Amino acid sequence: VQLQASGGGLVQAGGSLRLSCAASGRIYSSYIMGWFRQSPGKEREFVAAIRWNTGRTFYADSVKGRFTISKSGADTVHLQMSTLKSEDAAVYYCAATTIYSRDPKDYFKWGPGTLVTVSS
Repeated sequence: VQLQASGGGLVQAGGSLRLSCAASGRIYSSYIMGWFRQSPGKEREFVAAIRWNTGRTFYADSVKGRFTISKSGADTVHLQMSTLKSEDAAVYYCAATTIYSRDPKDYFKWGPGTLVTVSS
């Protein structure tokens, strides 16, 4: 499966943005789909994940209550981001794994990122 993230852009602090990740093939029920982000000079960090078969969600503490991960259809995962802060600015990536993890090394499928810029 190939993944393609989209929806990034420029948004004012306090605003909202919705990212989407479309899979070229089917997302298997055993998959866990995750969102990560990376800003210049920093390591890639976990943002959120969703277990595809149950819909159970997981969030980094830094985004809990502001971001929502969801799925639609058989091949798309979304990240609704609200109350954006300057520290949320980064390139956002979607990825897939079969074992829940917050370590990007455990994800075996990655798509190109989408840039989120937050202006103050």
